[in-house]
Amino acid sequence: MRIAAHVVLAYVLILFIGCLWRFVPLGRMTPDIVALSAVYLGLTARERLAPATAGAVVLGYLGDLLFGTPRGFLAVTAGIVCIFGQLIHRRLLVRGVVVTAAVSFVTGLVSGLIGLGLRAYADLIPARAGVEFGVIAGSAAITGILGPPLFRLFRALDARFGRTYRAREVN
Repeated sequence: MRIAAHVVLAYVLILFIGCLWRFVPLGRMTPDIVALSAVYLGLTARERLAPATAGAVVLGYLGDLLFGTPRGFLAVTAGIVCIFGQLIHRRLLVRGVVVTAAVSFVTGLVSGLIGLGLRAYADLIPARAGVEFGVIAGSAAITGILGPPLFRLFRALDARFGRTYRAREVN
């Protein structure tokens, strides 16, 4: 139930930011809400990774439908990013604004590079790769800025599903 709530919350955030982002003069540089949600699901998956990855893939598929990308593009990216979050969660404590922003920035970079690799595999990459790397870096920076408040929101949602008083506190 917790993972379904995260998928619904991230979907609402994608809709909200997608509507407002049209008025921001940054062109193709957008925050990667799907990747942030996927890495958070991977970071918080304890013993079982499959439900978190399935939630990330569903969210990626919903993102594909909203953004108009080829079906499966964001779904594969979100699944890989979720597994990436699971791989780093035992070695990294993601608390505090600076560490959360750094993890969000790296998540944006990883997601952008995975997306670039998938587009190259499907022969959908434009001729100017330098511009693509600039867009990936800009999107990663925006994702890094937006990461701490989103992680705080995700933690507050997790606190609603806590079984003990301590688990229900928002850190």
